[in-house]
Amino acid sequence: MNYRRLGKTGLKISEISLGSWLTYGKSVEDNTAEKTIHKAYELGINSFDSANVYERGEGERVMAQALKTYPRESYVISTKAFFPMGEGPNDGGLSRKHITESLHSSLKRMNLDYVDLFYCHRYDHETPVEETLKAIDDLVRQGKILYAGVSEWSAAQLEEAVRIADKRLLDRIVVNQPQYNMFNRTIEKEIIPVSEKHGIGQVVFSPLAQGVLTGKYKEGQVPDQSRAANESINRFIKGMLNEDVQNRVSQLLDVANDLEITLPELALAWVLRQPNVSSALIGASRPEQVEMNVKASGIVIPTDAQEKIDDILV
Repeated sequence: MNYRRLGKTGLKISEISLGSWLTYGKSVEDNTAEKTIHKAYELGINSFDSANVYERGEGERVMAQALKTYPRESYVISTKAFFPMGEGPNDGGLSRKHITESLHSSLKRMNLDYVDLFYCHRYDHETPVEETLKAIDDLVRQGKILYAGVSEWSAAQLEEAVRIADKRLLDRIVVNQPQYNMFNRTIEKEIIPVSEKHGIGQVVFSPLAQGVLTGKYKEGQVPDQSRAANESINRFIKGMLNEDVQNRVSQLLDVANDLEITLPELALAWVLRQPNVSSALIGASRPEQVEMNVKASGIVIPTDAQEKIDDILV
């Protein structure tokens, strides 16, 4: 496993991170989840991601419980806040109240004194950014958060956060968690340039396009145990199960075969070709899936193969 600095910080995280969205605390039994997390750790993954909203804290609980086996200093664990955790008017958003209460609840569920990374899960248009950053800065000073980040913020919102932090001498955002894969390259135009300018690293989610880039949805067919078969999440995938995407997947598979690697390895290596990407965040419901995905760490795509990929993705 190779490791990269998180933005311009001194923190080093594995090129492949393991997340708990849609898996731990819900569709995967706790025993299998723990085995998967243990396998990830054994293979060198030191970055583990969750959020309070993932099954109302169950994702956090399962992940942290599995990691209790290992020295706390040996892994990096993250959580997030923004989405509603209750019916009350202050049970969501990025107010000082919700951030503080959410973090304390997360720490209690995970039985931790601190989290390494704390993300603002989305941008809150109803709360001043200064209030949000000041609340996080206070929690950083208390030792409950080591590094602050955001997820799915625009380039302008990142700029705003950096400007306010510098003006008020607050702890800066150092990590962004956006979606990024061969079929979703939105961050390349503005997010990455702005992030490079301000020392913000990317921990990208959905690097395999919710499984589309594994090649398992052949000819638009949906396997019974796949994510697309889950009615609660298939809306994220169904729009990609069309002839054009499947043709591109088939061509990408040919490139992977020529390189004697798997399609998921190719897709993950392609994401990691970006220097600003600190880590690619995968989901795994079985240990074997982790074993397959970690092989992407360290793969360098040859120039001629990269040119073929560019032509396929145009």
